[in-house]
Amino acid sequence: MTSRGTYFLGSDHTPKFQVREMEFGKPGPHEVLVKNMACGICGTDVHIYHGEKGSAEVLPPVILGHEFAGIVEAAGSAVEGLEPGDHVAIDPNMYCGKCFPCRMGKKQNCEHLYALGVNANGGFAQYSLCPDSQCFRVDKNLDFDVAAMVEPLACAVHGIDQVQIQTGQTVLIIGGGTIGLLMVQLARLSGASAVLLSEPVEMRRAIGLQAGADGVIDPIHENVSERIRQMTGRDGADVIIECVGKPVAVTQAFSAAGTGCHILLFSVPGVNSTVEMPLFDIYKKELCITGSIINPDTHQRAVNLLNSGRMMIKELITHSYDLEHLDEAVHMQMSSESIKVMIHPWS
Repeated sequence: MTSRGTYFLGSDHTPKFQVREMEFGKPGPHEVLVKNMACGICGTDVHIYHGEKGSAEVLPPVILGHEFAGIVEAAGSAVEGLEPGDHVAIDPNMYCGKCFPCRMGKKQNCEHLYALGVNANGGFAQYSLCPDSQCFRVDKNLDFDVAAMVEPLACAVHGIDQVQIQTGQTVLIIGGGTIGLLMVQLARLSGASAVLLSEPVEMRRAIGLQAGADGVIDPIHENVSERIRQMTGRDGADVIIECVGKPVAVTQAFSAAGTGCHILLFSVPGVNSTVEMPLFDIYKKELCITGSIINPDTHQRAVNLLNSGRMMIKELITHSYDLEHLDEAVHMQMSSESIKVMIHPWS
């Protein structure tokens, strides 16, 4: 079978992407051939586009795209629980199970992480061959754009687990991109009494309110700490989730932290990004600073949330492109005009 896929040739190539023909035979015993219907562009794709590291080593030429969903076209002879016609979302991350982090229960830090759409062909193609273990069935009435959001939601679920939000806490989300708006919703589901969103772009603040934020802050024109005090009567937030990946956002998190605040640095920063640490504040306030990477064992939970209809997802998808215009799509994802950009391989 012949189909098309858009290969990433490397950050030093011009153009960086090229549409090529792909050949597929029968799936292996534990493989599933997926007809890809939607694939989101992630911040990790943007980092890779600029020659920075992904979650795993990138070896061009490779088809990127690790946030994808589609229809099972064919299943291998040993596949159980999946059949042609099923709708699936893909967990791209695979672990060796043998290295020290894996054996210590930290497989997200696997020394041999292997990921579809990073160092193996992913979702920016009409078809993908996926291990059956990575295919999660979703309801057939779920929009494919929404189903493709399982992977970023699963990552956000892992992040929200790290901060252990308690009922009645005040949560500040910094950054109203895709992840920030998912975090707004997860914080509400976790029992926060007040969920606040700090975001400079007016369009994203408006969608943040639709997604369930109790209040929004423009960090360019407003003092974040003072606005928290006005909206909650409290000096700082109990939990802060930083979803920007820039030093200025991390600095904002420290300044807005209340006593005992748990700060989650969620977004992928530049490899060499640094920030000055307010050491006395960390000491005096007993601040807890946590990172989060990918989605160990949270993919099914994300599927459950989307199947339940309890998440506002469709409104976060602002733009869509076909395989031939992937370069433009990446630039749109980098723009403040967008929230989530989708690729539709069959457009």
